[in-house]
Amino acid sequence: MDRCFRNSGRKYFWQDLLDEINKALEEFNGPGSGIKRRQLFDDIRFMESEQGWGIPLDKNRDGRKVYYRYSDSEFSISNQPLNESEVSQIEAAISVLSRFSGAPQFETVQEMIPVLKDRLGLDHTSKEVIGLESNIDLKGIEYLSRLYDAITKEEVLEIEYKDFKSDEPFKLTFHPYYLKQYNSRWFVLGLNEELDIPTWNLALDRIESINQTRKVYQPTDIDWNDYFYDIIGVTRFQDKEPEKVDLDFSKEVAPYVETKPLHPSQKSKWIDGKLRVSIEVIPNYELESLILSFGEKVRVIEPPELKNKISLRLKDAAG
Repeated sequence: MDRCFRNSGRKYFWQDLLDEINKALEEFNGPGSGIKRRQLFDDIRFMESEQGWGIPLDKNRDGRKVYYRYSDSEFSISNQPLNESEVSQIEAAISVLSRFSGAPQFETVQEMIPVLKDRLGLDHTSKEVIGLESNIDLKGIEYLSRLYDAITKEEVLEIEYKDFKSDEPFKLTFHPYYLKQYNSRWFVLGLNEELDIPTWNLALDRIESINQTRKVYQPTDIDWNDYFYDIIGVTRFQDKEPEKVDLDFSKEVAPYVETKPLHPSQKSKWIDGKLRVSIEVIPNYELESLILSFGEKVRVIEPPELKNKISLRLKDAAG
């Protein structure tokens, strides 16, 4: 509409404006994405308001019809200060960004935020209204940015690593493919060259050092969204297939489980006063830990192997 209002060589009646808008919307969003006459006039009123841009719009009569044009031919909303709606959206975005200042992949955020506020004329004293769970002191977080760069630049790394089972660190040649966060911990997946396993999983908090090599990077065609779909967490056993897991939850935690599903495949129904939840996943350690987090308010119905594992872990915990 701004472009139409600035065009002094043509008279734009409301039908013309609507045609131009719908043509642009359908080119961008596809067929059926246009607007109606009422929305057009709502948008014009917003552009004229102080919450919008306060545009200097003339409504000129041509017979019984009215055409629209800026009274100032040099005016454009592109040359105007931010409106209230834009300011609110940008301040919300800055509030989210500020939660990450200090994290290694956001080193420049702390310097960038005051510059943005100054250049855009935003309130320097706006209060924080959002809290995000992040732990910049987490061990290994300093490697996050380095691994991200290695993935995007297709670098082969030599990583010194110490898992929970090893007394001493060991080295491996690693082709990093994908970073994933689960339960406030970061993991990197990639090719373990020595073992020729393309889905090797390393926890960042167990990495001792990272060095770049001159080896040729071997790319992957793994769809990581598909790879993680059948599991909870990051541990996937290649020799196992997804199976149906049935769990019974008490009334106390049922609303929580219904509003925050354990897995995208979740289906539920009430049976004898319990919420029966069914998911299709490959059982792993993370699933066991999730089940145990509900304590006595959940029972494993199927499969028998998972039921036995949970039972043994509870017995071990009780001594």
